[in-house]
Amino acid sequence: MAFVSSYQQLFDEREPAWWFVFSGNKLLVESRDHGAGIPLLSGVDTLPLRTLRKRYLGAMNGHTCLCAECEADIRIPEGMTFQSLRRLYGALDEEMFWVAGRAFQIMDWDRTHQYCGKCGSPTKDKADERAKVCPTCGTVSFPRMSPAIIVAVVRDKSILLAHAARFPGDMYSVLAGFVEPGESLEDCVRREVKEEAGLDVKNIRYFGSQPWPFPNSLMVGFTAEHAGGEITMDEKEIVDARWFTADHLPTIPDKISIARKLIDWFAATHPHSERS
Repeated sequence: MAFVSSYQQLFDEREPAWWFVFSGNKLLVESRDHGAGIPLLSGVDTLPLRTLRKRYLGAMNGHTCLCAECEADIRIPEGMTFQSLRRLYGALDEEMFWVAGRAFQIMDWDRTHQYCGKCGSPTKDKADERAKVCPTCGTVSFPRMSPAIIVAVVRDKSILLAHAARFPGDMYSVLAGFVEPGESLEDCVRREVKEEAGLDVKNIRYFGSQPWPFPNSLMVGFTAEHAGGEITMDEKEIVDARWFTADHLPTIPDKISIARKLIDWFAATHPHSERS
């Protein structure tokens, strides 16, 4: 049964529920022989934790999904551990992993919107939807999503991959960047590729999307063809960029990301049998 998102301002915490509990950026999970699991609890107060905030997420597998944030200085319950979301990919059931990502974004939004950004008054939960309303000026604040594009640029049987200064080790990936105000997704693709690699692109096509809870992005994936120009970089954000064939790929991102899905798509659709 898939996760079903819904909103309730009031909910019964005593019913057995999947609890997505965070301390800072880390999620509480049960340690298991072959991975990790989200605890099914009849109330988060059954654990030795003091919660700062709680939220309703929806339902999955016949149980409510709830999320909470607890104090940073806590005693970790026996048989459990706090781990970062990135480390939990592959250890958690995939559906649970993405619900955990949703929970993290909601907790982050709740923490950072306790006061109105317009007049500074304390906000209140809106009764009929997931939003906060200012009782003083009426400003309504919804959970923030930051759209970003990510694109696989192809030239013949080669893909453009870049090494950013922030990447670990010698990892290379496809280009990505945040959408600017007043900009279409396609315009963002053209601008980012031009700014980061000095190239023009054509035949921009939608590939897919992925929520990226680090902390609140929505990655919108595209494919595009090289239309002209030679690779040039400012060497501040992107320190190296090259064309790679499918049989000579460098270190690439893990399967958690849409970046890897784009690279895997390229490798499957642009085989290269020549050996140098």
